[in-house]
Amino acid sequence: MNLLRCSLAALALTVGASAFAHEAGDPSEKVTVLQDQMLKNAPGKKALMIEVDYKPGQASIAHKHDGTAMAYVLSGSITSQVKGEKEVTYKAGEYWYEPAGSEHLVSKNASKTKPAKLLVFMVLSPDEKVLIPLQN
Repeated sequence: MNLLRCSLAALALTVGASAFAHEAGDPSEKVTVLQDQMLKNAPGKKALMIEVDYKPGQASIAHKHDGTAMAYVLSGSITSQVKGEKEVTYKAGEYWYEPAGSEHLVSKNASKTKPAKLLVFMVLSPDEKVLIPLQN
């Protein structure tokens, strides 16, 4: 449990408070670090697993990741768009992949009335940023 608290603190410092802003009235979606582990078979890389909880109508700001990301919808529906691709709404049980450096233009709860939950698995270097806000 102490490791989890340290990981949450590290994520908060890495990402920064403004990185998880959204369109609706609340200041941010809830982000929980589930695992943060150095990879023995990939020296210099770590695996990070996070859970993202969106309230109804909530969205992330446009951003990119230094690392590779794979996302899986645990509940509800998530609308996502990576630069150069069309906007897609994924339902619980569906998933997508984002190569390192992809610009994630849209990431939001597709419902205005029901919550949604997303599981994100990333591979990145310990010094790489989890989330980098895009400039307008």
